[in-house]
Amino acid sequence: MGSHDHHGHHHHDHGDHGHDHSRGHVHAPANFGKAFAIGIALNTALVVAEAIYGYLGNSTALLADAGHNLSDVLGLVVAWGASIAARRAPSGRFTYGFRASTILAALANAVFLLVATGAIGWEAILRLREPEPVAGVTVMVVAGIGILINGFTAMLFARGRKDDINIEGAYLHMAADAAVSLGVVVSAALIIWTGWLWLDPLTSLVICATILWSTTSLLRGSIDMSMAAAPRGTDLAAIRGLLLARPGVSAIHDLHVWPISTTETALTCHLVMPTGAGDAFLMETAQLLKTIHRIGHATLQVETHPDNGCALAPDDVV
Repeated sequence: MGSHDHHGHHHHDHGDHGHDHSRGHVHAPANFGKAFAIGIALNTALVVAEAIYGYLGNSTALLADAGHNLSDVLGLVVAWGASIAARRAPSGRFTYGFRASTILAALANAVFLLVATGAIGWEAILRLREPEPVAGVTVMVVAGIGILINGFTAMLFARGRKDDINIEGAYLHMAADAAVSLGVVVSAALIIWTGWLWLDPLTSLVICATILWSTTSLLRGSIDMSMAAAPRGTDLAAIRGLLLARPGVSAIHDLHVWPISTTETALTCHLVMPTGAGDAFLMETAQLLKTIHRIGHATLQVETHPDNGCALAPDDVV
């Protein structure tokens, strides 16, 4: 299991070897520690500023943006912690190490977001009933800084998002935040120009809707992974076909594909092979699964006699 750890240390320019994007390797820890640290520092400062000025300037939109950014800071902390935990060597009962912490992180993250949104949405609804004056210029300046910080942080994660739902989550959050801060700036400008105070809580509600919308897919994805569903984009029919097409395989059963972490996938399967199979066959099959289907951990059980087909044979029996 720990055999991939050395991949963490060498450079990774895409295309330096065939399976660079394979789910068998953990990219995030090697590359993104600095990105996480910078992102967390900048965003924490931004949350504090937005919370203070949102409160002083009486703007729920700015407070909503602070809530949005806070959820991201929590998200970044959790994703960073998980990407570090994912590198820990397996020990004791944790035979997969702490790789699955990345899945729990994504789940916790989604839940944080939902809670923050509810609180801000409630406040905004109260405000719609009795709008209060808003310090427009202050709000514009602070939200403007928010656009810069979020845009910059999103760029730090841009290159890792194809490989890891964890990094993709960080990237999407930051990109969405930049857009949200832009919305706050526009709303504040319109309030200065038209005097429509209700625009502030309205913007806040739009931000809440944005957060809810972006969180559902994260929530669904992380719940799927918690339930050991095959990772999105895994073509089970193609995997079944590949295994059945291997020389000497007459039937397969008990095929399972599940995520070990947000970046690594495992597979087990029983192959019925009347003529038996040698190590070369097993190595080659594992390599094919890795290069074609990004499965880093394949365990294959070979059964030579079709009749003593194991008790688990029917697919609907786990």
